Amino acid sequence: MSYTVRKVGQPYTLEHRVYIEKDGVPVSPFHDIPLYANNEQTVLNMIVEIPRWTNAKQEISKEEFLNPIKQDVKKGKLRFVRNCFPHKGYLWNYGAFPQTWEDPNTVHPETKAKGDNDPLDVCEIGELVGYPGQIKQVKVLGVMALLDEEETDWKIIVIDINDPLAAKLHDIEDVERHLPGLLRATNEWFRIYKIPDGKPENQFAFSGEAKNKKYAEEVIRECADAWEKLASGKAPRGDISLANSSLDSPDRADPSQLGSIPKGENLPPAPIDGSIDKWFFISGAAV
Repeated sequence: MSYTVRKVGQPYTLEHRVYIEKDGVPVSPFHDIPLYANNEQTVLNMIVEIPRWTNAKQEISKEEFLNPIKQDVKKGKLRFVRNCFPHKGYLWNYGAFPQTWEDPNTVHPETKAKGDNDPLDVCEIGELVGYPGQIKQVKVLGVMALLDEEETDWKIIVIDINDPLAAKLHDIEDVERHLPGLLRATNEWFRIYKIPDGKPENQFAFSGEAKNKKYAEEVIRECADAWEKLASGKAPRGDISLANSSLDSPDRADPSQLGSIPKGENLPPAPIDGSIDKWFFISGAAV
């Protein structure tokens, strides 16, 4: 499958959107792209929202038509994550799995918290830096469970199947063996990244331990089942747009609707405040 991006507006502005296209036709990264990239279901499609080492908090827009990627906004201002020493921006290519949904109506039996109403979050740990809207083929290695404001926020750990290390990484213990310190840094990053904005430390289920591949695959299956209920109308959609260009559903868009998406532009990023590059030294951050 040939996926490309259509960029609208300047990066770092409220108007900026990244649409995904398949063979030139706009698609929803939430609903149209298949979760699994092979019949054996060992390779998955991941949508990159945030490239490694960048700070703009970009995400699939659940509410907008065809769910483009946009920068998150809080109180009218674009959101950036702070740099908590020694980290710069995000530690991995950060994104989501298509056709997954963390159901806010269901409490997970082990985390004792409901889903966060988003597609499943993914941390891709390969060596190449991605770009917003990139579709990577990845394999699953494990999962962490963040507890964010009384919601379960799963973080699936994966690696690009084309990465030089992919052949050596099969489960979560292999990550520590070949990328020593990364899991500890991942735990620390999620624990402290909101502190500069006046929030408390984030908490984890399972004492912050990363669960193995088998556990992660069970979480993915549960969230894929939840998405199927959402897409078929068996679960309440709330504000979520289910518009798509390929599913057999009442929400399938017709060609005239697809034509309403603005033409692509390749505009330079808008200037951002230099304070985005500031380092914050969090007491007790190092484990």
